[in-house]
Amino acid sequence: MHYIKLMKIFTNIGRIVYRIWFYTLMTIPILVMFPFLLLSVAKESWYPYFFKMARIWSKIILIGMGFKLKIKTEAPIEKGKSYMFVANHTSMVDIMLMLTLTKNPFVFVGKKELAKIPLFGFFYKRTCILVDRSSTKSKTAVFERAQKRLQQGMSICIFPEGGVFDACDLLCDFKSGAFRLAIEHQIPILPMTFADNEIRLPYDFLAGGSPGKMRATIHKALPTKGLTLVDRNILKEQTRDVIYEELQRYRK
Repeated sequence: MHYIKLMKIFTNIGRIVYRIWFYTLMTIPILVMFPFLLLSVAKESWYPYFFKMARIWSKIILIGMGFKLKIKTEAPIEKGKSYMFVANHTSMVDIMLMLTLTKNPFVFVGKKELAKIPLFGFFYKRTCILVDRSSTKSKTAVFERAQKRLQQGMSICIFPEGGVFDACDLLCDFKSGAFRLAIEHQIPILPMTFADNEIRLPYDFLAGGSPGKMRATIHKALPTKGLTLVDRNILKEQTRDVIYEELQRYRK
């Protein structure tokens, strides 16, 4: 019994150290690149430069955490084309993995709570489209800002589950915002499946995490040309089915 308790203590210490290392890896590159990052957010039109540095930052974190990427690509992402990137959402490293997987500059639509993270939050709130899901006014503002970015030739990334949940069977129900935007702007939906992020780094501080394989699938884009808002729920379920079926294959 004493041995078991001792092992639990060492396990928890290891989890805390691993999580502290994650936040250290998040912080150090930002500090090193701080003057350049600050300059890149001074103008909205300079966002592509910020995006390139954000990709470097994300790769440093994934490599530094000991994650070994295994990417399956069903179709290439076309350079310079605007997409609506969507994926399942189970971990904070979903952000880093998404940044790593595409060179096409995109803007995240994310929850405003992440803006409270020191240093990271400073740039997060200046470059991402923040949403307060309890506010109708905030949701309307999200559509306006996303439309502006799409008109600038950017892509948008939304995690359509609307948050990180533990009570769902592999994948929660999707919200409609991403699909409405994609149809209104006639840009394709590009689904991605992240298989191992929840295991590699769960949201819960003491839930564990470990180095290892990080598998992902970049699926074929789903066209929206000719679709209207009446079709958004069909498109939503079609996208969810693609990711859900891939998650099932990974679990098997």
